Amino acid sequence: MSEMLKIKLSIANRVYPLTIAPEQEEGLRKAAKEIEAMITQFEQSYSVRDKQDVLAMCALQFASQVEQKQIDKESVSEHVEEKLNALNRLLQEQLNS
Repeated sequence: MSEMLKIKLSIANRVYPLTIAPEQEEGLRKAAKEIEAMITQFEQSYSVRDKQDVLAMCALQFASQVEQKQIDKESVSEHVEEKLNALNRLLQEQLNS
């Protein structure tokens, strides 16, 4: 088992000390950077100054992205399944004739 790593991430002018597995560091740092960029965007676009409101908007944005990806994935899966079923029917028809 690898050693745990202690890092500090700054989000919305607060520092969060974390103890993580080394392989998580890159993803966490990228996520924190993306959150900071989103905070800046919301503050500039909507003149929101309350950090809690901005963080709630960030959370909603991320959650909606996750949900939309799940919906898209399900849609693609259904489409692929339909295509595979059609191919299977064609193969069965060819094998039976």
